[in-house]
Amino acid sequence: WAPQTAILAHAAVGCFVTHCGWNSSLESILNGVPMVAWPLYAEQRMNRVFLVEEMRLAVPMEGYDKKIVESNEVAAKVRWLIESDGGSELRQRTQAAMRLAEEALGDGGESRTALADLTRQWKKSAADDDS
Repeated sequence: WAPQTAILAHAAVGCFVTHCGWNSSLESILNGVPMVAWPLYAEQRMNRVFLVEEMRLAVPMEGYDKKIVESNEVAAKVRWLIESDGGSELRQRTQAAMRLAEEALGDGGESRTALADLTRQWKKSAADDDS
């Protein structure tokens, strides 16, 4: 296995061709790396729709639902993401999403606050059950 998080954090990485697993998607967002969405099975197809159409942080790989994705399709998507104006916009959106994620995960951020609230509720519920 490759150290995916460390690789995504490297400044030389311009995009991530991903199977759209949720952990990989989050790692890509947290490192500000735009994605080429190539789902394989299960919920990855739903994640692809979310990443491409809702969040607009990925470009879709065409032909993944057929027997094989052609090498020229892979090259075209990566080239588009790295070289085009549309790819530049996608990279900017990904950087903005990374900053929002950093804020949410930081001290006082929405994610930390929600987790702290949840643990307080669990503790209160457990204490109430013990009474």
